[in-house]
Amino acid sequence: MLTSLTIYNFSLIEHLEIEFLSGTSAISGKTGAGKSIILDALAMTLGGRADIDMIQLTKGHSEISASFDITKIDRVANWLREEQFLCDNDCVLRRVFNTERRSRGYINGRSCTMHQLQKLGSLLIDIHNQHEHQSLLRQENYSLLLDDYAGATAICAKVDKIAKELSQIQKDIELLDNNSNKLSNRLSYLRFQIEEWEALSVTHDEFDKLEEEQKLLSNSEHLLLKSQRLLNLCGPNTDKNIRDSLNEALSILKALSYLPNSLKNVSDLLSSCLIQVEEATYEIKIALNNLNSNPQRLKEVDDRISEIFQLSRKHRVQPNQLETAILTLKDEVKDLELSEQEMKVLKKRYETATMRYKDQAQKLSNLRQLAAKKMAHEINLQLTKLEMKESELLIKLTPRSDSTYHPSGLERIEFLISTNRGQLHNHLQKVVSGGELSRVNLAIQIVAAKRSRIPTLILDEVDVGIGGATAEIIGQLLKKLGRVSQVITITHLPQVAVHADNHYLAEKQQLSADKASTTLTLMDSKDRVEEISRMLGGINITEKTRGHAHEMLALAQTSMPTLS
Repeated sequence: MLTSLTIYNFSLIEHLEIEFLSGTSAISGKTGAGKSIILDALAMTLGGRADIDMIQLTKGHSEISASFDITKIDRVANWLREEQFLCDNDCVLRRVFNTERRSRGYINGRSCTMHQLQKLGSLLIDIHNQHEHQSLLRQENYSLLLDDYAGATAICAKVDKIAKELSQIQKDIELLDNNSNKLSNRLSYLRFQIEEWEALSVTHDEFDKLEEEQKLLSNSEHLLLKSQRLLNLCGPNTDKNIRDSLNEALSILKALSYLPNSLKNVSDLLSSCLIQVEEATYEIKIALNNLNSNPQRLKEVDDRISEIFQLSRKHRVQPNQLETAILTLKDEVKDLELSEQEMKVLKKRYETATMRYKDQAQKLSNLRQLAAKKMAHEINLQLTKLEMKESELLIKLTPRSDSTYHPSGLERIEFLISTNRGQLHNHLQKVVSGGELSRVNLAIQIVAAKRSRIPTLILDEVDVGIGGATAEIIGQLLKKLGRVSQVITITHLPQVAVHADNHYLAEKQQLSADKASTTLTLMDSKDRVEEISRMLGGINITEKTRGHAHEMLALAQTSMPTLS
């Protein structure tokens, strides 16, 4: 519900803040300029095209903001959350114009695009005047009206959700499919590399052991020669060796009749050396027993090392890092295999979601088919009351020709009308005039209001071109609609104005030759009688006119209309 409109430096308005009330509100005045300014300012706030000539750029900037109570408007709250705007009980739309003739939009204090303002505006308020019609000329709003009437809101939400799910799954499948050939080739190549590794059967630390063995085999003859020489120097089999020399030295020390303390340490050291020489001799003998010149084994080792080197060069790693590299390849294979599995899962999900979509969309289609005839019939009854007896509205459901799963269901919904008997039905904007379209909208909103809550409806001179009893009927219908939503109507007819819960007076005052101001004032009961009297009697208001105004107001305010 629109709760307030604040305007700075706009056309004839320097500063104006209007508080709007719930129910039905009428705006009247001696001239249409003030009322038009209010509508123009509100339309701009909702993202409409800005008429820069109406903005007082001499002030540096102009600003228009509108506040809405969205406590009972779930669609708006859900939209705000989806678009990541702050969502509270109040929603504030603001538009700022600067001297460069550029504008910026804000939703709850956060910058937004004009498209976002327009989208949110279409959910909050419906403006109808002689030239612009916010909802009836938009294709997407037809399905909202019919689905609300059909009580199909929950199924609509399911269809929309499944359609979005299908769209996302399709994108995921296409993304995987686009990469499938690359992924398949990569997977085949990785599997070949792993098979090559497994066929080679390189064990842990094998390369390091092979390198050591290769060095040993390559130097075996030289090592045999030198090891024998060492054995001769250390062992007891030669005339002169280290062992015998150490024994001789120990014998000399033992033969001394007196061994000074300084030589006792020498004896210990020589004894230790003798033990170590004997241990070294033992180790040399073992080494000699294990040393063999084996050209065949050397060739086998060289070939094995060459194979491992060749594989490591393919992977561009050191031979001792080959095992780690292969493990990395195996991890990549697992990931790619998961992608293959993911494709299967996605296709299965798509198939399941398709079945769910068809089931829910068909249920929605059935509800729409039943509701379309009934809703059109009720709207036509209202059109008859509004002096459009020759008009007939038709709600047409056309199956979609494309094969996509549309969020709005299986069919396109159109509201078509014929304004004369025998005339073909056509789109509203191609057939009816501005005033007629306002009345068509009023008829639709009256019928739709039985099943859904319409946030705010603004009607600019819906009563144009009519009078008398029909004007009275329009006033009653607006009052009925005001019981379930907020209705703001601009009118010149007292038969309409008297049925409003609240009556505002739009006035323009000429302050000087080149300066004027506009005000919008909520009238009390006394001022309202005067305004209704003016609307009835014109310039000269008599007591009889005032009495008539009193009577009209009393009759209108005591009636308690119901939607039927």
